[in-house]
Amino acid sequence: MDESGAILYSKFPDAKLAPASTVKLITAMVAIDLLALDQKVKISKHAARARTIQFKLKQSEELTVEDLLHLALIQSVNAAAVALAEAAAGSEKEFAVLMNAKAEAIGAHNTHFTNASGLPKGNQYTTASDLALILRAAISYPLIKDILSKRGCIVRTTEGRMIGVQSSNDLFWQQEGVIGGKTGYTGDARHCFVYAIKTEKGPLFAAILGARSRSSLWKSARMLSELGANPEAMDRKSRSRSAKSPSASVNR
Repeated sequence: MDESGAILYSKFPDAKLAPASTVKLITAMVAIDLLALDQKVKISKHAARARTIQFKLKQSEELTVEDLLHLALIQSVNAAAVALAEAAAGSEKEFAVLMNAKAEAIGAHNTHFTNASGLPKGNQYTTASDLALILRAAISYPLIKDILSKRGCIVRTTEGRMIGVQSSNDLFWQQEGVIGGKTGYTGDARHCFVYAIKTEKGPLFAAILGARSRSSLWKSARMLSELGANPEAMDRKSRSRSAKSPSASVNR
């Protein structure tokens, strides 16, 4: 998708699929809309218990909203997303209402969220087309764009505990021109990724949902980057798909 929202290449762009941690882009936008960045947030018992494969935040620790945003977006710390939701709306349930309103305002009409972290819960879904729109809106927030551009960072709790995180966006180490992106994974969603790259014609946004492995995810991302940077390659790819299948989902 280009900056105007025009779809340059797609395959099943409107299939409703589980979004995993890509939902944290909406979480971040709503949190910034409602909270002061220097506001201190105490980690609740509920937030501390959020399932994660990364390190855990401890109950009663305090971090600023800005630091929680770094943890949620750079390394998908689920507790950070839950803490932001509780600070902004009192509960994840109420925050999800705000998330869905934000998605509608962006134009992501085939998207529905049930929590702030992306962990499996209820009927939660998005589409590749909607996800590209969501990222385009997200990087219009200077802080989100800045965070997504980082390969890592260190944050400090008010008690002095230092937490180092590294980006899960492997594309940083594989190609030039990456503006930023957000990964996601659950057993249901499989591997997901939405990202933006710089091209001579401006930024392009690409979303991948349901990849079977991390290696196939990055392979698809590199392929889409090549198509975006080389219009002639995109023309060849489009013609090839159209020749193979009359119903190939390619929109120019």
